[in-house]
Amino acid sequence: MSRRLSLPFLLLVAGACTVQRSAPPASKALARTGAPEAGDVSGLHTAQHTRGPSADAMDDHMAHMSAADLAAPQVTAATTFQDLSLPASNNAAAERLKNSPRHAEWVKIPMAGTPDTLMAWVVYPFAKDSRQKAPVVVVVHEIFGLSTWVRGVADQVAADGFIAIAPDFLSRARGGPSSVELNADTARRIIAGVNTTERNQIINAAANYAMMLPSAQQKYAVIGYCWGGQTVFAHAVNGGVKGFSGGVAFYGAPYTKGGTPATATTAAVPASVDADSIRKISKPVMLLNGSKDARIGAMMPEIESLMKANGKTYEARNYEGAVHGFLRAQGDPKPTRDEAEEAANIAATKDGWPRTLAFLRKNLK
Repeated sequence: MSRRLSLPFLLLVAGACTVQRSAPPASKALARTGAPEAGDVSGLHTAQHTRGPSADAMDDHMAHMSAADLAAPQVTAATTFQDLSLPASNNAAAERLKNSPRHAEWVKIPMAGTPDTLMAWVVYPFAKDSRQKAPVVVVVHEIFGLSTWVRGVADQVAADGFIAIAPDFLSRARGGPSSVELNADTARRIIAGVNTTERNQIINAAANYAMMLPSAQQKYAVIGYCWGGQTVFAHAVNGGVKGFSGGVAFYGAPYTKGGTPATATTAAVPASVDADSIRKISKPVMLLNGSKDARIGAMMPEIESLMKANGKTYEARNYEGAVHGFLRAQGDPKPTRDEAEEAANIAATKDGWPRTLAFLRKNLK
């Protein structure tokens, strides 16, 4: 059964890498105060960033999402049959965590080069003091913060044989590390205060913490959802720290370049994938999307063309009829049911999760 612990840990010595060319500069250190309670927005601190065009293109993920995708997911009692070989759906995640036989704990992680600490949820595939060793998977949450559902994904990652660590990327923006789950709408409002440089610092810190565990192998991969999927691409461009072996982006796009408006004599130029950033990727990447996320679906042919033209190891799937967020949604019914959509989400999950495991096992062996 899971148990919660808050423990001090060794200072991580690895320096944070910076994203080249397409990344924003590092944010100023955020003020540190006591963590707010769930849903409390008082005292929250917003990072001040110096942002260029490429930084804006990377960080405006929410500006291009549909209203339905931006809506905070609501947990209800309604669930469909849950396949225990797959991550739980949104509605089933709390019960799955409650009944998990795996050892899990809250930890506080130092942010290298800063006086700040992060909160993270760690799940082990075996007893914490086991002599077995496993590679690491960093799980990156959505725009809704480190939710119960994301912790459920980490639990499934551990069930499938990896040490899973899910950091709270809002630890500093919310005022300090806390195991209290933020209201999803609050998390969505403050997540813009975490730029891509800080995201990479956080992944590096989480990966280093986990790889320093006695039961860890010194290899890690990153998987992420929505905002977290976008963050996977940013980390692949950034290159991470030694041991980085690849990433799986669920419905998240790479860096883009803004288009240019039409004039009296020239046609408008649409936004496009940033080819310079793609060239910097050196590890395998996989993108899994639902076709109802038309924005990312429209970008997928260009992403694939650029990845393959530059000799990158890349694969992708765009699941017909599935939504943005299909792994969370699965068969959980909406107020107005759409059984075809539910079936498409479940089909995407049943194909996408085994593909994710195959990717991780291949690249972390």
